[in-house]
Amino acid sequence: MTSLTNVYYALPQLPGVEAPDLTFTQQMMEAWDNFAIMKWPLGICILVGLVVIIWKFFDILMKGAATRKMLQEVDELLAQQRIKEALEFTRESDLPAANILYAGLERRDEGTDRVTKAIENQGLIELSKLERGLVVLATLTNVAPLLGFLGTVIGMIAAFQAIELAGEVDATTVAGGIKTALYTTAAGLAIAIPVSIAHNYFVSRIDHLVIDIEESAQNMIDALFAAQAGRQAGD
Repeated sequence: MTSLTNVYYALPQLPGVEAPDLTFTQQMMEAWDNFAIMKWPLGICILVGLVVIIWKFFDILMKGAATRKMLQEVDELLAQQRIKEALEFTRESDLPAANILYAGLERRDEGTDRVTKAIENQGLIELSKLERGLVVLATLTNVAPLLGFLGTVIGMIAAFQAIELAGEVDATTVAGGIKTALYTTAAGLAIAIPVSIAHNYFVSRIDHLVIDIEESAQNMIDALFAAQAGRQAGD
């Protein structure tokens, strides 16, 4: 909606276009009315997109900071071969990384192969949790432009119906339908572009988080292997 308003404000700068004598609120209401029948589907897309983006931003931000701190502490415990303390530490945390490491540490006596398999299985579960909400953004990225194009078709149908009823081609006759067509197309693209950017940003942040977890998991496997080798050497 903000993008459409910026376009609306830029129109008076074009030669022959007069500045609209309307307040910001009035311009927003006029733009909303110009969406015609498509204003509610597009409005739902805007609302859902904003809610998911805000929720996902703070969710990843908080989990990312807490995960980095937790992984650092676990790595220090594993480097000192304090495996039992690392197990207790990950058990008390509900972070995705802690659940993955705990799944591996819990099977530390079953061999590195079982540890690796447990980490992989738990990792798939935790990754699905981290990606929760991204499918909504991906859907909006595809649906919003389609709704805009649907509005374009509806607007053009309305324009041709007006021509049919009037019996002649007149600019004022078809202006309403064409205006609706252009507004809905612009709205669909204005929704899809920022949602797509947000989706790719969240995917990137999750990928970085996964890489950090994988590095810590590899450090854990190395520490468990070293501890197992030390026990066998002692025997």
